[in-house]
Amino acid sequence: MTSTLERPTGGAAPQTRAREPRRVGFSTRRSTWDLKLSPYLYISPFFILFAITGLFPIAYTAVISFMDWDLVRNSGEFIGFDQYAWVLSQPKFWIALRNTFSIFLLSSVPQLIVAIFIAAMLDQNIRAKTFWRMSVLIPYVMAPVAVALIFSNMFGDQYGVVNTTLQNLGLPAVPWHSDAFASHIAIATMVNFRWTGYNTLILLAAMQAIPREYYEAATVDGAGKIRQFSSITLPSLKPTLIFVIITATIGGLQIFDEPRMYDQYGTGGADNQWLTVTLWLYNVGWGEWNFGRAAALAWILFLIILAIGAINMVVTRSLVRDDGSRDPRSRRERRAQARAAEERLRADAASVGIRGEETRR
Repeated sequence: MTSTLERPTGGAAPQTRAREPRRVGFSTRRSTWDLKLSPYLYISPFFILFAITGLFPIAYTAVISFMDWDLVRNSGEFIGFDQYAWVLSQPKFWIALRNTFSIFLLSSVPQLIVAIFIAAMLDQNIRAKTFWRMSVLIPYVMAPVAVALIFSNMFGDQYGVVNTTLQNLGLPAVPWHSDAFASHIAIATMVNFRWTGYNTLILLAAMQAIPREYYEAATVDGAGKIRQFSSITLPSLKPTLIFVIITATIGGLQIFDEPRMYDQYGTGGADNQWLTVTLWLYNVGWGEWNFGRAAALAWILFLIILAIGAINMVVTRSLVRDDGSRDPRSRRERRAQARAAEERLRADAASVGIRGEETRR
C-alpha cells in the first residue's frame, strides 16, 4: 500500500501555526521589579539620613536667616534680607573673611607641596614602607583639640618652645598672638600637621595606580627621576590633585577648632587677629544668642564655598578634558549618536530578518 505526498504549489507559502502569546507571571514581574528597584533601595538609607541630618537643617537655617528669631518663644518675625545686610555691613565680617583666606592659603599651598613630596618618597622601594605609610596618618587620627592645645603652647609668646629655641639661637622672639600674620602662620602649622598625612595617602594611592610600564619606558629612553616625575607622575595626578584642592578649599574655609583653641578665650584675639568666619558665627550664635544673624552668616559662607566650588568644577572639567580621560562631545551629541547607532542596528536586524525569510521560502 502506497501513499503519495502532495507537494505545495509553487506560488503558495507554507502555512505556519500562530504562536500563542507568552503569559507573564507574577514571579517574572517581581524579578523585573527587583532588578529595577533594588539599586535604589540599597542606596536609600544614605539619602534618607542625608535628608534628615543635612537638607532639613540647611532649609531650616535658611528660614531662620530671614527672621528676627526669638529663642525663648522658638519663633520669629520675618524681616527679609535685613540679617544679611547687617552681616555684610559689619567690619568684623570682612576681617574674618580676610583671616580665613589668609590661613587657608598658608595651610593649603605648603600642605599640598609637602604631601606630594612625601607621597613620592613613599612610592619608592624603601624598607618598612607599610610602617612609614601608616605613620603619616597618625596626626590625622589625633583629636583636633589636643593638637590645638599642644601647638598653642608651643607658639606661646613668652614661654613657648618655638620662641625659646629662637632666643637660644640669638634670634628675636616672634609675637605669635599679637601679630596677625604670625598667628596665621601658627594656626596654619596646626592645620598642616593634621591634614598633610591624609592628603599624602590619597596622592600615594593615585601614584600607585599609574602603570609602571611608563616609568620603564622612560628609563629606557634615558629620563631621570625628576624628568619622570614632571612628565609622568604629575600629569597622571591631575584628577586627584583637583579633588585634594577642592576638599582642602572646603575644609580651609570652615576652619574652627584651631583658632578656637589658640588662646584661652576663643574669640579670635583682642584685635580679631585670627578671627575666622566660622569662629565669628559661633560667637554671634552662642555668644550673643542671635540665631537669625548666625544663620545669615552661615548661608553667606555656604554661598562663598559654593562659588569657589563652582570655579573649581570649571577648572576641573577643563583639566580633565585636556588630559584625555573625558569625552569631548557634548551630552546632546552623545545622545544623538547613540540614537543613530540604535536605528542602524534595528535596520540591520530587519534586513537580516528579511533575507532569512527569503532564504527559507
